[in-house]
Amino acid sequence: MPSTHPASRSAIAALLLGSVVLSGCGKSDADGQATQPPPPQAVTVVTLKAEDVTLTRELAGRATPSLIAEVRPQVSGIVQKRLFDEGGTVKAGQPLYQLADLEYAADAASAKAALARAQATLQQAELSARRSGELVKIDAVSRQDDENAQAALAQGRADLEAAKAASQRSQVTLGYARIVSPISGNIGRSSVTQGALVTASQEQPLALVQRLDPMYVDVTQSSRELLDLRREIAAGTLRAASDLPVKIVLEDGTAYAREGKLAFTDITVDPTTGSYTLRVTVPNPDGVLLPGMYVRAMVGNGVRSNAVLVPQQGVARDPKGNMTAMVVGQDSKIIQRQLQVSRTIGNRWLVDKGLAAGERVVVEGLQKIATGAQVTAAELGAQPAARAATPAPANARAAAGAQPAKS
Repeated sequence: MPSTHPASRSAIAALLLGSVVLSGCGKSDADGQATQPPPPQAVTVVTLKAEDVTLTRELAGRATPSLIAEVRPQVSGIVQKRLFDEGGTVKAGQPLYQLADLEYAADAASAKAALARAQATLQQAELSARRSGELVKIDAVSRQDDENAQAALAQGRADLEAAKAASQRSQVTLGYARIVSPISGNIGRSSVTQGALVTASQEQPLALVQRLDPMYVDVTQSSRELLDLRREIAAGTLRAASDLPVKIVLEDGTAYAREGKLAFTDITVDPTTGSYTLRVTVPNPDGVLLPGMYVRAMVGNGVRSNAVLVPQQGVARDPKGNMTAMVVGQDSKIIQRQLQVSRTIGNRWLVDKGLAAGERVVVEGLQKIATGAQVTAAELGAQPAARAATPAPANARAAAGAQPAKS
């Protein structure tokens, strides 16, 4: 085996020493410079807070008048005149139609005459009974004649009462020939014109009067939601509040200026739809709401105390479909949490499980981080702090003081 020259052995030893020195200084890149761990990523967080939240449910429904009256004739006759303006406002008791009333006026006059005759007959019977009572005391008339006189007096009084009732009835019938509004409200178009024959038993109303202030909004809700609501109240996670205001959204998506109030909840579930009806009373002084108009009502179901809400931008779904959020721990490292949410309130999720008040949820910078990553967190909306410049990494060879060996 050939022997190694002393100069060659010295060169090999210098190379080995340089490699040992470089390996002791840390990892190097392709240019021979040492690399450092990446700096912490900057993220924006929101610190969760516990708050009382009113849970609402958006329900669809229709606006209906608070009072509806169909104007119908109570006697038959020919319409002589219409006494109102179609589409206007009427008061209770205001005349709407005048029917031909000559026949009813004649009946009233006849009843009045019968009443006068009954009064005269009663007066005569009273005189006869009084005179007979005095004569029977001295045996000037028989007892039977006196009894007949007293009976005639009683009959005269009864005939007078019957005549009074007949006269009153005829006056009422005569008054029915002048058809009046049963309620105050807005009246629509008339279904009959002057000269039309109307009957007391007809099915078609002459006009429709509706009270539009306040208005009712009838909405329907699933009976299953009612059961869930009662279950949450029984468990103590929800506090019932029946006096919560109801917000109305019009069919064009704009919010109605006035809030309503829940009037009552129906106790019967529709077997075909599995839902029940809720009625909301809404002020309508400007007449914006019209009968039959489609609206949506934001009905409050209750109040949840110490609820936790997380911004929607801080919640994502994993490949399995579970909802997750990135949380900054006490050591400024990222922790992934699986969440259970029930509904959205504005632009936030209502959290049932997975997050607690005081935790910091990442809402910006999610694309740059992963579980376990070191981060620097800044609160959303806070002024960013000035960051110190990071010095450039030193040359590994210069730091080690090593020189390339010569062969």
